[in-house]
Amino acid sequence: MTKVDVVDIKGKKVKEMELPASIFDAPVNIDLMHQAYVRQMANARLGTHETKTRSNVSGGGKKPWRQKGTGRARQGSIRSAQWVGGGKIHTPHPRSYEMKMNRKMRRAAVCSALSVRASENAIILVDGFELKEPKTKELANTVTNLTGGKPALVVLAEKDSKMNVFLSAENLDNVKVLLAKYLNIRDLLSYDQLIVDLPAIGVMEGFLGSSKRVTK
Repeated sequence: MTKVDVVDIKGKKVKEMELPASIFDAPVNIDLMHQAYVRQMANARLGTHETKTRSNVSGGGKKPWRQKGTGRARQGSIRSAQWVGGGKIHTPHPRSYEMKMNRKMRRAAVCSALSVRASENAIILVDGFELKEPKTKELANTVTNLTGGKPALVVLAEKDSKMNVFLSAENLDNVKVLLAKYLNIRDLLSYDQLIVDLPAIGVMEGFLGSSKRVTK
C-alpha cells in the first residue's frame, strides 16, 4: 500500500496515512485510460454544427441560361456548389458524437489514473481543506504553498461546508475544485497535482473501491 503524508492547509505534516490499495495501487491500463478520455471528450461535443446545402439556399429556381448553344458550360441553378453564394457539399450537419463505455470500465480507468498519480507522488492529502471566507488570493497562495505553483485539482467530499473553496477557485486558471463523486479521467490527467481533502478518500473508496478492476 502507498503511504503519504497528511498535512494541514499550511503544508505542515500532521500524520501519515496509507492510501486504499484498490484505488491507488490498481493495475495501470493505458489503453483503458485512453478510451475513457476519448469518450469523455467526444461526449462533450455539442454536434450542433450546420451548413446549407443546395436545397437550403434561397434563390436559384430558374435555369441561368439555356442548355445548348451558348458556348458556356451547362448550368441548372446559380445555387449549385460551384457558384458564389451556392450551397455546400460534404460539409458538417447536426449529429451526435456520443460514445458508450460501461461503468465498470470508466471506474477502472479512473483508478488507473489515480494509481499513476500516486506513483508520481503527485497526491497531497490535506486534513481540513477549507477557507473562512471566499478569497481567490488566499486559495491561490494555499495551493501554491502545497504544490509549488503546479496546476492542481482539489478534490472535496461535499460542497455545502466548502462553498468558500468553490467560490474562490472560479477565477483561477490553474486550479479546479471538484467533488470526489465527480472524479473523471480528463481532470485527473489535466492537472499535475491532486490535492485531496481527507474525507474525500472515503467517498472515493465508496464508489471506486468496490468495483472490479479491468486489467489487460
